[in-house]
Amino acid sequence: MRVIPQLAPAAAAFTLAAGALSLTTGTAHAATPPTTVTAAVAQSCSQAYLPLPDPVCQPGADNPDVTQATINSAICVSGWTSTVRPPTSYTNPLKVQQIAAYGYSDTSTADYEEDHLIPLELGGAPRDPLNLWPEPRYSVGGKSAGNKDTVENRLKSAVCSGQVSLDAARHAIATDWTTALATLGLS
Repeated sequence: MRVIPQLAPAAAAFTLAAGALSLTTGTAHAATPPTTVTAAVAQSCSQAYLPLPDPVCQPGADNPDVTQATINSAICVSGWTSTVRPPTSYTNPLKVQQIAAYGYSDTSTADYEEDHLIPLELGGAPRDPLNLWPEPRYSVGGKSAGNKDTVENRLKSAVCSGQVSLDAARHAIATDWTTALATLGLS
C-alpha cells in the first residue's frame, strides 16, 4: 500500500479495531471489515472538506499490484475492476462506521456511495479504509458522486492512452478530484 506521501504521517496515526487493516503491516488488503472505529478516528473526520473526503481520514491508497508496468494487464483491461471490487458485505459495514465517523446527520446508507478516493480504475486499494469513504450522492458545492465517476473514467482513458502517467493521475485525483482534470491538462 502506498499512502499519498504528503499525508502519510497523519494517516499513520490511524488504528482501526477488531480485524481491521493494521497500517504497520503495509498491506492494502484487509481480510475483514473493521468492526469499530476508534474514538480518535471518529473525532478527526470532518465534513469541512466536502465534496472531498477529510484528507486525514482518507488520504487515498494504491493497490501495490497495479503499476505503470502492469496497467495493460490490469486497469486497461475491460472488466478488470470487477475482479478486485470488494463485496458489499465488506463495504456496507465500513460505510455505516464511516458515516458515524463523519458525523453525518443523514445516516441513510442509500444516500452515500462507499467510494474509492483513488478509484479501482486507477489501481486504488480495493479494501483499504484509507481509500474508502462515504461520499454523499447528493450535490455538495455543485459536485456529486456522479461527477467524480466522470473524472475517474476520463483519467483512466488518459492513463491507458499514455496521455498521463498512472502516478500523476492517482496523485491528482487523491489531492482534489474536482480539479484533477484541469491539473493534468485534460479539461
